[in-house]
Amino acid sequence: MATHPPVPVNGAAKSRAVTHYRGGRRGAMQIWWQEIDRGVLMLALILMIIGTVSVAAGSPASARRLSTSTKSLDDLHFFYLHVRWQIVALGAMLAASTLPKDMARRFGIVLAASMIFALMLVPFLGFEVNGARRWLNLGLSLQPSSFLKCGFPILLAWLLSLKVRDEQLPMMSVTFGIVALVSALLMAQPDFGSTILFAGTWFTLVLLSGIDVRRIAVAGAGGVVLIIATYFLYDNAQRRIDSFLGGGTAFDQVDLASRTLLNGGWTGLGFWMGERKLALPEAHTDYIFSVIGEEFGLLSCMVVVILYLALVLRVLIRLVREEDLFTVLAATGFAAQFGGQAFINILVNLQLFPSKGMTLPLISYGGSSTLAMGLSIGLLLAITRRNPFIQGERFSLSDLGSDLGDKR
Repeated sequence: MATHPPVPVNGAAKSRAVTHYRGGRRGAMQIWWQEIDRGVLMLALILMIIGTVSVAAGSPASARRLSTSTKSLDDLHFFYLHVRWQIVALGAMLAASTLPKDMARRFGIVLAASMIFALMLVPFLGFEVNGARRWLNLGLSLQPSSFLKCGFPILLAWLLSLKVRDEQLPMMSVTFGIVALVSALLMAQPDFGSTILFAGTWFTLVLLSGIDVRRIAVAGAGGVVLIIATYFLYDNAQRRIDSFLGGGTAFDQVDLASRTLLNGGWTGLGFWMGERKLALPEAHTDYIFSVIGEEFGLLSCMVVVILYLALVLRVLIRLVREEDLFTVLAATGFAAQFGGQAFINILVNLQLFPSKGMTLPLISYGGSSTLAMGLSIGLLLAITRRNPFIQGERFSLSDLGSDLGDKR
């Protein structure tokens, strides 16, 4: 890869940096506030606030559906639980964002390796919920695939960045082996939605790393083959795809979600005024976007979509000035993973994608999923931390592509 001499810091900028950091030694938080991407932090907090209100709106539907003659759940049962998990997730987000980049990288690699190992234990020690064996009981329920999302982009970015330093390292094959193992473990649960998400994240990063066009074609063909195989080998996937292609019935989850979403019109029926949500399964988790549509209107749904797009674009725009390849790959992986999950969930609610059982990031109710999403945002903030007073060389994707092409 072509190297460029670092851009020296001019005297005035260096003086400002030294003065600022000396004054900021009253606490490391002042330095942290200057270095993190405050735009990403603010957007994440806004989405979490929207999630709090949305779960409060969807909680009665799920609480009543799960109530029995012997046990009656309070209408705000899931709202109270969600607030507790959000507080924990916010703490994890802020704590992770204070990590130095090297420590965040090590933590992400160890976490990813640990969760892959945990996925191997799920078929033997896991317990089943709604027909899927995805959770481990470690005193509290743990879904390894949720926490794998926190470290997966970091692990791939670290391995692929080694490839650029030494072309002889077979890192493309190593990363392919990792994503193949993860996909096999997820499909054993089965969890087709997460399989698509992790495979898509891997594909995005290898494209960014300069993979040969022929390999792209092979990977794409392999993906199509796997999707076709999934249709014929997994009855649950076959039923969902058939229902989606056939238009469904009034009793299908996706159809119910679409009807609920449109029932509120442009401005919504008002908080706790929705009626269709009461018949909607998982109103507080998988179909929270439909609850937002019914009670707060399609205009509110548009705002949510814009916020997700803004968060992803904010990450990518910040990377334009980034000189470290690992940072570019890891942050892009997080953005692709975050945006992909939101995209799939919203399409399911719009009846444009088969049901996948995937939550809406930072908004849906969840225990481990809420905590994992907060931790992911925190690690993203840690990896993209940058001293605002020091300018280094700019990372150029065009340089990367030309250098790899020359070496091939």
